[in-house]
Amino acid sequence: MKKPSGTHTNPSAGLSDVAETETAAIGLIDIQSTDTPSAGPKLRADAARNRERVLTAAAKVFADRGLDVSLDEVARAAGVGVGTVYRRFSDKEALVKALFEDKIENVVVFARESMMFEDPWEGFVHFIERALDLQVQNRGLRDALLHSEFGRAGAARTRAVVTPMVTTIIERAQAAGRLRSDLVAEDVPMLVTMLGAVSDFMGPSDPELWQRYRVLILDGLVAQRAGWTPLSNPPSREVVDAAMTKPL
Repeated sequence: MKKPSGTHTNPSAGLSDVAETETAAIGLIDIQSTDTPSAGPKLRADAARNRERVLTAAAKVFADRGLDVSLDEVARAAGVGVGTVYRRFSDKEALVKALFEDKIENVVVFARESMMFEDPWEGFVHFIERALDLQVQNRGLRDALLHSEFGRAGAARTRAVVTPMVTTIIERAQAAGRLRSDLVAEDVPMLVTMLGAVSDFMGPSDPELWQRYRVLILDGLVAQRAGWTPLSNPPSREVVDAAMTKPL
């Protein structure tokens, strides 16, 4: 994969268009800090580290045990006092919102990287692959968040921030003649969900099988192709049988 060059070749979208899309999307992210204006640099650094420790611990605890755990349990997992948690997050809803915001921020970073690839198709592939990595690596947390009472609002916020950037990524690849013209931004989360479902379903029995279907789907999205991309090893009969008989 060719690395981002800082410029791109899309005739219909210059760097100013990319910058406008990125700025508009990032402007929707509102991660509020509880650091006081008078706090010195050391206090701010400590507060930032504590916030990160709490978020990391909360992500693991929520993924393992769901959202019913208390903030006291999150504090124990983070190795901080419960007062530290409440200073950073007034209640569980604020903590869950912060986890969603972190997820959005990660996707914005992926999209920003993708828009800066010289080859628009490579940028599109980069975004799909990074989004899939995030989906596969954070299965437990994703399920806990999206199936919670906060899930609908969080998903809507993710769409509002990310969709304009994904649209730019798609339009660049389409304008370059590399991506089929009928793909729209709303297709991308469905594709990621489809591929993520393979990983979810297979679990540890064949954790990399989803990569095979990633290649198949990406080949199907190319506007024109001289040949097929080689696939990884096919699933064994035992793996297929296990997948087909696994309870939903």
